[in-house]
Amino acid sequence: MPTLNEPKLIAGNANLPLADSIARRMSLYRGVDQGLVDARVERFNDGEIFVEVFENVRGEDMFIVQPTSNPANDNLMELLIIADALRRSSAQRITAVIPYFGYARQDRRTKARTPISAKLVANMLTGAGIERVLTMDLHAAQIQGFFDIPVDNLYASPIFALDVMHQFKDSLDEIMVVSPDVGGVARARELAKRINAPLSIVDKRREKAGEVAEMTVIGDVKDKICLIVDDMCDTAGTLCKAAQVLMDNGAKEVHSYITHGVMSGPAVERVTNSVMKSLVLTDTIQPTKEVAKAKNIRIVPTAPIFTQAILNIWNGTSVSSLFEDKTLRPIYESMYHMD
Repeated sequence: MPTLNEPKLIAGNANLPLADSIARRMSLYRGVDQGLVDARVERFNDGEIFVEVFENVRGEDMFIVQPTSNPANDNLMELLIIADALRRSSAQRITAVIPYFGYARQDRRTKARTPISAKLVANMLTGAGIERVLTMDLHAAQIQGFFDIPVDNLYASPIFALDVMHQFKDSLDEIMVVSPDVGGVARARELAKRINAPLSIVDKRREKAGEVAEMTVIGDVKDKICLIVDDMCDTAGTLCKAAQVLMDNGAKEVHSYITHGVMSGPAVERVTNSVMKSLVLTDTIQPTKEVAKAKNIRIVPTAPIFTQAILNIWNGTSVSSLFEDKTLRPIYESMYHMD
């Protein structure tokens, strides 16, 4: 049933280009000007965050666009303080649109006396007055259960599938989807099913955190165009090593499809100098200048799917419908002209 209140977007500083892109698309879809709510999110001299909203938001359906990417703590605090400002301004409902959900790697206790930071962050978001979360490709799906509020987890695999079918339309029968570890098999299988491709796994063993000691390819990748699929790329060490192992096992080409381009430290240099022909990232995290300039890194937009998800939440219609190709393809048809 249509709602009487208006959807309004407000953004922190983490990814303003994505927020602006979502606002432009909402304006296009709704036929009304849908700019970002006028506000300032600034720092005091000691680094404390100050938020002031300049528009009336009483009774409105508010959507805060703010990934909690690097600097993770600053961006998380911005999100919490914006939510508190909106709650105290009598917003009817506050939805946090968190394209990249930080602290998601700490989703369980792997050894004694360690935190479950993802649960702590979930408690903080709820305590700040957030009533719904919209995110993409959570590092661990069980994080949805850490919340006592609705969490909509979008998937990048339908977007990647459209891109693969466009970029490799003449060689789809040569494609092999590869999971860079056993834990990511479900994610890789999802893309493999969408493009009707076989699946392979790179089994890695770590001596200690951040270092990969040994990699073994499970499956025959000889003369295949290998697509490595994962949810995030941090320092790109594992990714580049996996690409090299695949080439050593006879792969024809290696490309990678990664949802969240954390790309810290030497990541861009490693990718540029690697055997990978291309690395495809989404813009859930704002690309740095180095990422944007890298010759073998390409960015695909998430604004179309986030815009539609926001409108579906506002209208009270299905968000899971966006997992289907027939629903998503028209949203991206301007990018991919396919038969």
